[in-house]
Amino acid sequence: MQATIFSTIDEGKVLHIPAGRLGMWVFLTSDAVTFATLLVSSILLRLWSHDWPTPAAILKLPLVGVMTGLLFASSVTMAFSLTALKHNNQSRFRVALLLTIFGGLSFLLLQAWEWSHLQHQGLTLSNNPWGAPLFGASFYMLTGFHGAHVIAGLVYLSVILLYGVRGQYHSGNTGPVAIAALYWYFVDISWLFILIAVYVL
Repeated sequence: MQATIFSTIDEGKVLHIPAGRLGMWVFLTSDAVTFATLLVSSILLRLWSHDWPTPAAILKLPLVGVMTGLLFASSVTMAFSLTALKHNNQSRFRVALLLTIFGGLSFLLLQAWEWSHLQHQGLTLSNNPWGAPLFGASFYMLTGFHGAHVIAGLVYLSVILLYGVRGQYHSGNTGPVAIAALYWYFVDISWLFILIAVYVL
């Protein structure tokens, strides 16, 4: 039986919050603070630098566009998967979840190729052939931190899929899948801020 936290709102009214969902919200809130700190630091470094390179001159924006499309498409398939489960459509639930994993994995492989390409051009944590050395550190820190979240999400969703194939989830037990979806949406939304701060500004 899933643990629930009770919080009284008004007399005679009680809010039932699943402990798992509350725990995820607490985790995501603290994680959002970390993302925000890294983003603000990157923006300040750029403002204080006199030779910060223009992202469009270094980074392959069409590739980033494909990566972004894949990641946000995976959010759509995640929503489809959860909706299918609520209607107890097991086959659609599993296929949509598998597509979500495929989208996230494709994003990760493209990011790995991007990193490899930039490293071959000389961009490292301490070296930048196009200007400010801290550009490399800022770029790898932000995209790497997000990439770690994508990896964790792929493992998380793979476990959910495995349990789903075994029939663990159904219309009366969607909680764990909804919590996983919450995490995946956060990963996608955080990428939007990184996209703007790193690739666009």
